[in-house]
Amino acid sequence: MPLRSTGFGEVTRDPVRHPLFARCYDRFSVAAETRVGMAGIRERLLAGLSGRVIEIGAGNGLNFAHYPGAVSEVVAVEPERLLRHKAVATALRAEVPVDVVPGCAEALPVKSEAFDGVVLSLVLCSVRDLPRALAEVRRVLRPGGEVRFFEHGRGGGPAMVLTQRALDRTVWPLLTGGCHLSRDPVAALRDAGFTLGPYRRVLMPETGPVLPASYCSLGTAWRPPAEDEPASATGR
Repeated sequence: MPLRSTGFGEVTRDPVRHPLFARCYDRFSVAAETRVGMAGIRERLLAGLSGRVIEIGAGNGLNFAHYPGAVSEVVAVEPERLLRHKAVATALRAEVPVDVVPGCAEALPVKSEAFDGVVLSLVLCSVRDLPRALAEVRRVLRPGGEVRFFEHGRGGGPAMVLTQRALDRTVWPLLTGGCHLSRDPVAALRDAGFTLGPYRRVLMPETGPVLPASYCSLGTAWRPPAEDEPASATGR
């Protein structure tokens, strides 16, 4: 299926540039589809979605093959150039229309209240300004619209949390394209004004050693209907 133009075009300077990490991530993520069970996670993450969807931090586009037919369009935002080019190639093979565009989570290049669903998949760990990124999610999602999330973050006992925080303050973000281990994505969604639906804690990999990045959350949240929101929460 040909990739349709969004009219945004390429930018001359990328907001995120991690070429070495992008190459490593591309190889690891493809292997993780079967070895770690990520393909099954993607199926659960996206099942039942419909209408217009925006995926923030689409990476190399491995979610595209799992979108259900009821999705009329996916706008996939990816700031890293190498991963964006990989996503464009993946989009050509998708069974639903996918537009891959440059942009960052803190300033999404789309209109307000334009989408029925937002997909967040291993992206909140690496955004530079988490509250601002989630404010953008709320802005672009229609009232009553749905957020699907699969994110890793804080987990385990006190010793593991201390380890995660220590790694965040030292080498981890430098080695992993700005990723942080000790953020709490579920609490961040709640603090941003979303209504949490069902979610579950998942260890990745589900069997084997438990690592600082193993603690994940898979679930659903909603932007409250307009009548339930204060006037200042509707964004720009």
